[in-house]
Amino acid sequence: MTSGLIGILIVIIHVLGALSAIMALMSSRTSQGAVAWIVTLLTFPYLAVPIYWVFGRPRFYGYTSARGERDSVLRQVLLRFRPRLEPFFSRPSFDTTRIQAVERLAMMPMSTGNRAELLIDGEQTFQSLLEGIDAAREYILVQFFIFRADEIGTLFKQHLMRRAEQGVRVCLLYDEIGSRSLPNDYLHELSQAGIEVTAFNSSRGWRHRFQINFRNHRKIVVVDGREGWTGGFNVADEYLGRVARYGPWRDTHLKLTGPSVMGLQEAFWEDWYWATEEILSLNWEPSITCDECQHVVIVPSGPADNCETASLLIQHVIHGAHERLWVTSPYFVPDQGVQDALKLAALRGVDVRVMIPERPDHLLVFLSAFSFLPEMIRHGVRIFRYQPGFLHQKVVLVDDETALVGSVNLDNRSFRLNFEITAYVPDATFAGQVEDMLRRDFAACREVSLDELNNRPIWRKLISRAAYLLAPIQ
Repeated sequence: MTSGLIGILIVIIHVLGALSAIMALMSSRTSQGAVAWIVTLLTFPYLAVPIYWVFGRPRFYGYTSARGERDSVLRQVLLRFRPRLEPFFSRPSFDTTRIQAVERLAMMPMSTGNRAELLIDGEQTFQSLLEGIDAAREYILVQFFIFRADEIGTLFKQHLMRRAEQGVRVCLLYDEIGSRSLPNDYLHELSQAGIEVTAFNSSRGWRHRFQINFRNHRKIVVVDGREGWTGGFNVADEYLGRVARYGPWRDTHLKLTGPSVMGLQEAFWEDWYWATEEILSLNWEPSITCDECQHVVIVPSGPADNCETASLLIQHVIHGAHERLWVTSPYFVPDQGVQDALKLAALRGVDVRVMIPERPDHLLVFLSAFSFLPEMIRHGVRIFRYQPGFLHQKVVLVDDETALVGSVNLDNRSFRLNFEITAYVPDATFAGQVEDMLRRDFAACREVSLDELNNRPIWRKLISRAAYLLAPIQ
């Protein structure tokens, strides 16, 4: 009897392996990923089947987007307020075709009447965030991938609690994996002060139990629908350079005022609905407070999208570069499409520079990059490694006119597994500020040579190649 049951279990596992292989064939994001999963599922189904069901899901199911799902209850609410934004929908005069593609990826028109303020490093960013929180009168929306109960986390909590105790509605959303070390006492204090706190809950419920590999990596703060912040920062001491392991922390954030804040608010609104099934009542009346009005469009992206929004956005701006393309990313393992776009840009004479950290914090991702960097350099892409501390900013500068600041890294996780957000700013003044910032950063880098990479020991080359094979699930 026992041997019979074992035989039945073996048959069931192999059948599940074959069915999972068919699913991988039909739905994997890349051909390389499909081949890898099919071979593994058919050869080692005992181990591969559970791994596939956790890490191999191609999309995030059950998420409702007000921009994309025309029959959703969110869509019906948004349609009542969207006309108020229409007077501010506008494009700059240059290269409107390129901007049209960005708008279609964002599923949101570009707006004018905005002010984009560059925030460099932790002291400036958290001062701006805390001042904004203290000035709130109606509500505060807060979303970060990582919260910690350390010094800055405690200070952030205290500012939020004071506003909640004075009658301001505060909604706080965190990623349960990114903030896995956050103690219950911290969350309890927030709740006791009247703050509405929830995890994003990627794997919520029985139907969505296998979505644990997806993350909400967005960083959003919105105050009263009038001011908004996004970029690379989380709420933890290392982002202020207070953790010896990382040293000085180099990061960039962005403060927005004007109609573009509605884009940040809408992304939070959709994420909150997924996490709580509650439709927040918010201010959808845009305001203009800037002296020099700038065009901005907010591009949310994530695994619930119908297309690979983040990857397409990056490829689009690379193909649109004529003179300069400067990219900074702490995790640089782009897919083949982005790699080819970078190489083509360099071949047509664009000044293509990529800045990555000297010190890794995720070893596998860091090692993966060295498997393809030699080919990039041979095609004219210049690679720089930041020296003073850990580089975490996610910034792109295109020519003299456009800059992107957000949460997107140039790796598979940001392109296909994470919910991310990017501010696209086609403005020469703002691009000039980003250029000045990046010039200082490049001055603190060393350039990687082809000889350096070619002269690595064979065992390091093998490790890098092996790490690169794991890129689809990193």
